Amino acid sequence: RQRQMCIRDSYTSYPTAVQFNKTVGVDFAKSELAALPADKPVSIYIHIPFCERLCWFCACRTQGTKTASPVTAYLEHVIAEIDLVAQQLPKGIMASRIHWGGGTPTILTPDQIKLLASALEQKIPRTKDAEFSVEIDPTLVNQAKIDALVARGMNRASIGVQDFAQTVQKAIGREQSFETTQKCVEMLRRANVRSLNMDILYGLPHQTEISVLDTIHKVQTLSPDRIALYGYAHVPWMAKRQQLIDETALPNGETRHDLFQTMAKELETSGYTPVGIDHFAKPIDDMAIATDKGRLRRNFQGYTTDDMDTLIGLGASSISKYPNGYVQNEAKSSDYTQAIKGGTLTSYRGIEMTREDHMIARAIGMIMCDFAVDYPTLINEFGDDLSCLNKAVLNLQKEYKDIVSFSKSGLKIVKHKRSIARLIAKAFDQYIDDSAKFSAVS
Repeated sequence: RQRQMCIRDSYTSYPTAVQFNKTVGVDFAKSELAALPADKPVSIYIHIPFCERLCWFCACRTQGTKTASPVTAYLEHVIAEIDLVAQQLPKGIMASRIHWGGGTPTILTPDQIKLLASALEQKIPRTKDAEFSVEIDPTLVNQAKIDALVARGMNRASIGVQDFAQTVQKAIGREQSFETTQKCVEMLRRANVRSLNMDILYGLPHQTEISVLDTIHKVQTLSPDRIALYGYAHVPWMAKRQQLIDETALPNGETRHDLFQTMAKELETSGYTPVGIDHFAKPIDDMAIATDKGRLRRNFQGYTTDDMDTLIGLGASSISKYPNGYVQNEAKSSDYTQAIKGGTLTSYRGIEMTREDHMIARAIGMIMCDFAVDYPTLINEFGDDLSCLNKAVLNLQKEYKDIVSFSKSGLKIVKHKRSIARLIAKAFDQYIDDSAKFSAVS
């Protein structure tokens, strides 16, 4: 799932999606696609926006359906988009990372899974060591679907848990028992899926330290390779379905912090390695290894080991990252399908990045991944002029001198790394508008 619709302060991109504008669109996307080097692999994200149930907490671009016809029609248009994109690409280009997000990708039937995967493989073949990950809804999957995914190359799966407490599940419109989740994990393991990650939310209504610890203990029995602890962003003015959530039952900022710390401590005690501000991985997992070697990265899926310069987003509302900027597809399925029917790419807004944007994006990425900014690396990548960072550094020296250390080689967060990283990153954001309304995070 691309997390661009959640909160700005996550910094899964810079400039953030808030800055996208309609002067950057189809022409920019075409030129970026055509200019890609044929010998350099790309990453691909495919958005399946449909769900049989709409969870109240979700702020992503999704739509509910109880019938198969909208999914079938949408799939036809995604396959057509794959062809349109492939026409712009240089011959020979391959994909090293593929991710299906949603919505609920497992709403697809086994035949549809085969159809979509085959269509992509025919137009943009995979590298031999490609990673193919899919978001799995345990309540909407069976062995046939998992087998179909594995047959097409899926080797990493992501399961949304959120919380196992029934009181919390009812309060957020998502009922998913531990037994159902456990059965899903068993099917994935039987199919030899080599890596499994799980998402857990804190800051949900009725959560307590006791209840989230119970969820963590249950998750630990399933032994996922990676675990993400995301803070729930309550933005009912953006995501109307969140209006169904009782705001009076939401924990305050201090409690949110305590919920996270309780779960994080338990995960670290049980042997998981902290990754960035909110991820945890087994020490032998690629993400833990990337963290140790300074190769951790961040994109619209959150933390990743993906170091590709290009991520091609397919499907309604998907965002593509190109060497010179970002573009987003039409967000409404109706507008998206209309563009595809017209035989054109659906890119309708984006931003072209300047040299300063690229440098600041790299610095923010360092902060969010490594809790530091390394000047020699920036100079090696962008040249000697680091002046665009000066204002932020001066402000940080005034406001955070007891939390951030400064030297000729850069800066480093020395206290409260997880909780302070977003604020340090925000200091470098030259587009920030403090009057804008966003959900608080902790």
